[in-house]
Amino acid sequence: MDRPVIEPTVHASAIVDPGAALGPGTRVWHFAHVCGGARIGAGCSLGQNVFVGNDVLIGDHVKIQNNVSVYDAVTLEDDVFCGPSMVFTNVHNPRAAVERKNEYRRTLVRRGATVGANATVVCGVTVGEYAFIGAGAVVTRDVPAFALMAGVPARQIGWMSRFGERLPLRLGGNGEALCEHTGDLYLLQDGVCMLVPAAQHR
Repeated sequence: MDRPVIEPTVHASAIVDPGAALGPGTRVWHFAHVCGGARIGAGCSLGQNVFVGNDVLIGDHVKIQNNVSVYDAVTLEDDVFCGPSMVFTNVHNPRAAVERKNEYRRTLVRRGATVGANATVVCGVTVGEYAFIGAGAVVTRDVPAFALMAGVPARQIGWMSRFGERLPLRLGGNGEALCEHTGDLYLLQDGVCMLVPAAQHR
């Protein structure tokens, strides 16, 4: 038996321009604005005062908290979390009097990553899978998968599990850690953190 399709929910105060694609079960809350070229997956939540530009691709089950603007040239993969008032940019050296729309730098936030409240992601970077950007951090370069980042500019201070808890691993070298919540195994090899899901190592 087929499951019923849950239609998107758009608050009466929100604006969704013609042409925008909203996946099943996606919710658009108060005073949000989604431009006509945006593509948004299933089960997403766009909080109050969220703006989504035309050249934006958002995967499934993404949560964008209040007061976040997702500008053109930004892609958010599945299960990304954007904390309240965090910031994306798309021009590296903006000037009000200089037109630079043809110089947008693309930003990619990979699956499962978290960007904390009031953090800034400067355009042109890739945030790796399940990385965790701490509140108020300013990301100016690519972030490895599972990395825990903090500070201005952001620097790596540790590793995070996909469950969202800090792993007892050094920044570099080799090691391993087991997530007590999921049974996932994390292997650190030459400073690169890799996930071995529980089902594959038991």
